[in-house]
Amino acid sequence: MNRYIFNECVYFGCDARNCLSEELRKRGFKKVFLVTDETIIKCGVSEKITSIFNQNNIKYSVFSDIKPNPTTQNVKDGLKALKKAKADVIVALGGGSVIDTAKAIAIIKENKEHADVLSLAGAVETKNRCFPLIAIPTTSGTAAEVTINYVITDENTKRKLVCIDPHDVPIMSIVDSELMRTMPASLTASTGMDALTHAIESLITKGATDMSDMFALEAIRTIARYLERAYKNGDDLEAREKMAYAQYVVGMGFSNVGLGIVHSMAHALGGQKDIAHGTANAMLLSTVMKYNAESPSKPKYRLIAECFGIDCSGKTDDECVKVAVKEVGKLAKKVGISKSLAEVGVKEEDLDVLSRDAFVDICTGGNPRQTSIEDIKKLFKSLL
Repeated sequence: MNRYIFNECVYFGCDARNCLSEELRKRGFKKVFLVTDETIIKCGVSEKITSIFNQNNIKYSVFSDIKPNPTTQNVKDGLKALKKAKADVIVALGGGSVIDTAKAIAIIKENKEHADVLSLAGAVETKNRCFPLIAIPTTSGTAAEVTINYVITDENTKRKLVCIDPHDVPIMSIVDSELMRTMPASLTASTGMDALTHAIESLITKGATDMSDMFALEAIRTIARYLERAYKNGDDLEAREKMAYAQYVVGMGFSNVGLGIVHSMAHALGGQKDIAHGTANAMLLSTVMKYNAESPSKPKYRLIAECFGIDCSGKTDDECVKVAVKEVGKLAKKVGISKSLAEVGVKEEDLDVLSRDAFVDICTGGNPRQTSIEDIKKLFKSLL
C-alpha cells in the first residue's frame, strides 16, 4: 500500500496571486503573518503581495530574518514574531528557505513540545496539524509548497535537519510564474537543477511507484526543454510557467517516495559549507547518477535519456546510462553550473565530516544502491 499526500488547493498561472484576498476572506482569516526574506523585499516582489493586502484592507505584519540556509534560531525568532503579531494565518512568500522556515514555525505553533526545533528532525508525525499556512513560491525548484518536507540547519553542529511530517503541508499554494521573473539567472539555474535532481532521484529511489514515476518523467521532460530558456531569458514567461509547473509536479512525487544520496550529500555541503542547496545538487547529480546506475534502477536511465530527446532504440542499458549522465552534465554546464567542490571552498580535510553527515541523512535510506561512508567520501573526493 502507498500513501500520497498533496495540497488541498493550488492555483497556477501568471497573476494567480490575485486570488489571495478572496481566499483569505472565504476562509475567515483576519490578519496575515507574512514570512519572506530581505532579498524578496529589496527586489520588489513582496510589494506585489502587500499591495493586495493594502488594497483589500487586510491587516498584516512581516517577518524577514531568514538565511538562505535557514537556522533553528530563524525559526525561534519567527515563532516569537508570530505570537507578537497575533495573526491567524501565515503567508510564506519566497523560495525553499522561506517556506521551510514558515513550515517549522507553523508546526511548532501547534505542537509546543517541539519548541527546540531539533526534535522535529527525521520522520516525525506531530500530533497536530500545523498553524494555517499559505505558500507562494518565488523560485522553481524546491516544491516546498506541496511537499511534506522541510530543512532547517542546526547552527551548533552545522548539520541540516531534514524534517518529514504530513502535518506541515500548506492548506493552499499559489504558483504564480510572474513572481519568478526577477529571479537572477544563477538562481534560475540552481533551483531548476534542484527540481531536476528531485525528478531523477525520485524516479530511481527504492520507494518509487508508478504514480511517482509519472510525476518524475513529466518533470524531467519539461525541465530538459525549458530550463535553459528560463536561464537565458528571465522574461520568457512560457519558460517560467513550465519550470514552475515542473517543480510542483515532481514535488508531488518525491515528497511521497523519497530521494537519495545526491540530496544527502547536498545537505551535508549546505550545513557545513553554507553552499546553496540547488547548486550543491547540480554539482553532484551526474557523478552520483553514474554511481547509482549499478543498482536495480539501471533500466530507468533509458527513460531519463528519452526525456532529453535521445532515441534509445537499439541501445543497451549501459549505453543509456552514459547518455543520460552526459545529458544531465551538459544541461548543468549550459546553465553555468560546472564548478568543482574545491572552487566553493571544500578541502580534502572536510571530507570525513561531510561523508559522515551525508551517510546519516534521512535521504540516504532511499538511495537505489547500497552505500557506505567510504563510498560517499570517494564521490566527494572525485569532485574536488
